[in-house]
Amino acid sequence: MKKIFALPVSLIFTILAATSCSDSNTWDTYEEWRKDNNSYYEQQVSLKDIDGSDYYSLLSPSWYPTSGVLIHYFNDRSKTEGNLVPLVTSTVDVKYKGWLYNGEPFDSSYTNTANGDSIFRCRPTETIAGWQIALTNMAVGDSARVVIPWAQGYGTETSGSILPFSTLIFDIKLVNVYAYEINN
Repeated sequence: MKKIFALPVSLIFTILAATSCSDSNTWDTYEEWRKDNNSYYEQQVSLKDIDGSDYYSLLSPSWYPTSGVLIHYFNDRSKTEGNLVPLVTSTVDVKYKGWLYNGEPFDSSYTNTANGDSIFRCRPTETIAGWQIALTNMAVGDSARVVIPWAQGYGTETSGSILPFSTLIFDIKLVNVYAYEINN
């Protein structure tokens, strides 16, 4: 009986050791990049507007209290007050540009034509956590700059030209809530 139980336990320890080594290697390999991205994010947190107020607002939803993304609305929000605000299960139409902290662009909807001029159609649940947080705090017609720390972006994973621990910056315009849906 002990030999049958010992094999799976040793296998579990081997898997855990291999996993922790690869995480440690990622942590060490991208140390400078991680520090630069964290430093950029912290600078953005303390950025002030011309009038001395905070440039960004911190969004930390009740459904993900340990998270946080920074958002700065470009439009007068009183003009979009009362417009539809998507749920995470809605389908939205957005226009966006995305770049890394060092200014390197990595994605844009401005080459899309499938759903209309420059429109990217998605459900917030199909996107990174930072987008879910931002989109559910925007009304149709809002335009905003969103700064997403690596933990609410792609985390320790690589995605195309996006390296692990990358702070992501997006200019997003919520054009439409194509389908306001609640899926259980």
